This record gives sequence, C-alpha cells and structure tokens, in this order.
Amino acid sequence: MKRHFSWMTCFFLAPVLIWLIFLIVLPHIDLLIMSFRAEDDYGDMVWSLVNYKEFFTEPIYWLTFVRTAVYSILVTCITFVIALPVAFYITKVVSPRVKGFLIVLLLMPFWVSELVRVYGWMILLRESGVINHFLMMLGITSTPVEMLYNDATMLLGLVYTSMLFMVVPLISALDSLDDALIEAAYDLGSGMWTIVGKIIIPHAKPGIVSGSIVVFMLTLGNYLTPNLMGGKSSLWFTEQIYNQFIASFNWNQGSAFGFLLLILSSFIIWVGLKLTRQNLGKVAS
Repeated sequence: MKRHFSWMTCFFLAPVLIWLIFLIVLPHIDLLIMSFRAEDDYGDMVWSLVNYKEFFTEPIYWLTFVRTAVYSILVTCITFVIALPVAFYITKVVSPRVKGFLIVLLLMPFWVSELVRVYGWMILLRESGVINHFLMMLGITSTPVEMLYNDATMLLGLVYTSMLFMVVPLISALDSLDDALIEAAYDLGSGMWTIVGKIIIPHAKPGIVSGSIVVFMLTLGNYLTPNLMGGKSSLWFTEQIYNQFIASFNWNQGSAFGFLLLILSSFIIWVGLKLTRQNLGKVAS
C-alpha cells in the first residue's frame, strides 16, 4: 500500500514539478542572472549592476514604472466598483435561469482573443467609427472627435478586458451570503450603503481580494491594450520591456526591467493583503 501510495504520489506530483521547474523556476533564474550581466569596455560579459542603475538614472524608465503602477491600481478600483453591483445583481436579484444566461453573456467576449476585443473598441471609437457617425448624424458635433489614443480610452479598454476576472470571484463569494442577513438589516431600517459596507463587502472580502490581485497583475503586465488604445503616449512599462528585448536586443536590460516589475507587483499585492488582513493561501482557495 505504501509503495502504491508512493507511485501515485509521484504520478500526480511529476507534472506539477516539471511545470514549476522548467516553465517557472529555471527561466526566472536565467533572467535574474542575465539582469546582473553587462558588457565591459572590452566586449566581455561581466557581473554588473549597470542594468538596474540605468533604470534609476533615466527618468523616463522610473516615471513610466510609477505611472504603470498607479494606473493599474486605478483600473483595479474602477473594475471593482463596476463589478460589485453586477455580481450582486446576478447572485441575489435574478432567477437561477437568468443568472446562467447573464454569466454566459459575461463570458462571450472572452471567447475571442484580446486583440479582437480591443479592435472592436477601436472600431467604435475611431474618427470614422460608429459613435462618431451617430454624433454627427444627430448634429451633436460637426466634425469627428478623436476618442482613441488617450489615457481615458486606455483605462476603458483595461477595465473592459479585466472585468470578468473581478466578477467571477465576487459571484463565488456572494453566493454564500445568506439573503436573510440583508433582509433583516433592511427590516431594521439600515440603508443601502450601510448594508453594502457592513454586510456585503465584509462577506465578499476574500472574493474582492482574489479578484483585485488577478485584475491588478493582468493590468500591470498588459501590453496589447495600452499599446493599441493608448497609442504612443500610453507609456506603459511592459512596452519598455518589449523595446529592450525586441527592438534593442538588450536582453540584460529587459531582464532587469522584468524583475523590477515582478518586485513591484509582489510588493503591492503584499501591501494589499496586509491592509485587508487577508491570507494569500485563503484567498487563493
């Protein structure tokens, strides 16, 4: 029995170990080593901190870094504010049949790639797009309005592409909320904001933290949406990483930027868990 258990353990453990070691641990170790390597005056590769020094001495790099972090937090907050009433309506207001239909509606945009979803928004918002056509037809504006390639449009695209990853954890968390608690609070004279602040949000806290972590990480590492909807002025840090790897062929600098982004995301998630007094293991489960 003990030998059988050992073989079974190895059978289930092997794919996980292969995945962890070859797809996560080894590539990251290689990138970490590359981030501390640079060419000296003779063209030889030596150990150096010059890649990290470059980041702190060039304002465009660390300003883009800070801007990406701030906008990622803002996108996470906006997504939560929109997703909470949506999740509450799906779990507590509509019938189970309609609930399934609404969840399918939420999933449908994600049956196609992010590129198609972003181009869909660009068709709507461009100068010759659908919205400008109706604005001019109704006489609201006489000339097309450029709605693309600004921060507001970029935030719109990032919120849209992240929405499902906030709604699903919230639906899962709110499903276990007893309706009698809300009804009792309402009968005792509590207002909507009191019920939201003292019953709904505390109960849904694990789902909120879980969804916020996923949305924040996806936004921080997003490249396509900021690049297409924000244009050249998007100044997203993943674009800096892309430029170092692909445009400049400076893999050492790109590796350093990648690790700085990893440290930033880990730090902000750690702060978020401390502020909300949540445990990462509990949130992940």
